[in-house]
Amino acid sequence: MSIETLPLKANGHLLLPVGKDEVEVFKPLDDDVAPFVTGTWFRCAVCNGWPTFRITEDAVHVQDPCPYPDGFTTTITLQVPSGRLLVTDDLRPVYDYDDTRLASLNSALGKTQAVKAMAEIGAAFGSTRNCGLGLYPTGDGTYVIATPAYSEDEVHPTFPESACLADIVTDLWAYSMVDFESWQKRGGDPSTLDWCDTVVDVPAGTYKVTYHGAERSFEPESADDVIWAHIERIP
Repeated sequence: MSIETLPLKANGHLLLPVGKDEVEVFKPLDDDVAPFVTGTWFRCAVCNGWPTFRITEDAVHVQDPCPYPDGFTTTITLQVPSGRLLVTDDLRPVYDYDDTRLASLNSALGKTQAVKAMAEIGAAFGSTRNCGLGLYPTGDGTYVIATPAYSEDEVHPTFPESACLADIVTDLWAYSMVDFESWQKRGGDPSTLDWCDTVVDVPAGTYKVTYHGAERSFEPESADDVIWAHIERIP
């Protein structure tokens, strides 16, 4: 068996870590046994599809193009009629979705489907990393879910701790938000809330929540501030 390193022509798919563009091709000595490719993820991290490879002398090509090469920017609306917003990582079991109907949450498609599934039952949700998250005000009726840039002296010029309205502990690797009174009407028990669950007073009304975590260009491990979602009160 011979092993050859070749560049991957991914056809819009995301199959390799950032900074890597080559794969290994194993070529058995028996001509009746097809060569095989290693070093890629099993599924595209954007569309969740299985790649089919075509091997040439100078490269490995993915045959079918990714249907979502730019990923997804997902916008939903969240009703907050009470003016009290419950912010946490995990709203289960009061708010949940059937993940067996969706693509893998490891893919951009799965993340987008989960955002929409939770929006259908009245909650804002976004898959994140296991990182420090917070809800921060950015102006009149506008907010962000953000991970502040790391600072050795713990001074964050953009998102100081004093401005954080709600710290989100990412045991679930997600943020979740819902109208507090709607959560109660659905069966939520305030006595079950913990230190990591925060009820924030906001202007009552309808909010547009734009999730960025499924965008192709999104960099969750950036050394700069990471904005997972923009939130804006709308008429």
